[in-house]
Amino acid sequence: MASFKAFLNSPVGPKTTHFWGPIGNWGFIIAGLVDTQKPPEMISRNMTSVMCVYSAVMCVYSALFMRFAWMVQPRNYLLMVSHASNETVQLYQLSRWAKSQGYLKKKTDKAE
Repeated sequence: MASFKAFLNSPVGPKTTHFWGPIGNWGFIIAGLVDTQKPPEMISRNMTSVMCVYSAVMCVYSALFMRFAWMVQPRNYLLMVSHASNETVQLYQLSRWAKSQGYLKKKTDKAE
């Protein structure tokens, strides 16, 4: 019980934005992970492209925030991991779409 109280009252606990901001970001990540179970034909090129452009812009933003999360005291690991995870999920979705459209072809090993 003491450790729960310590977490509850900590500088990165649920009484702060250092906790709820990253938790909110996980909504994007969970939605992306759920979408990975759908067939590639159902992936919207436009929406995924927007999310990837958003993610590319967010990559710079995320990199800055990951650095911020690392440098701020106390370190906000939850924020850092949520930004890295969002970028990863969106790029995976774009690669699934590109493969289904034939833009990314598997390399075949040919013995010559």
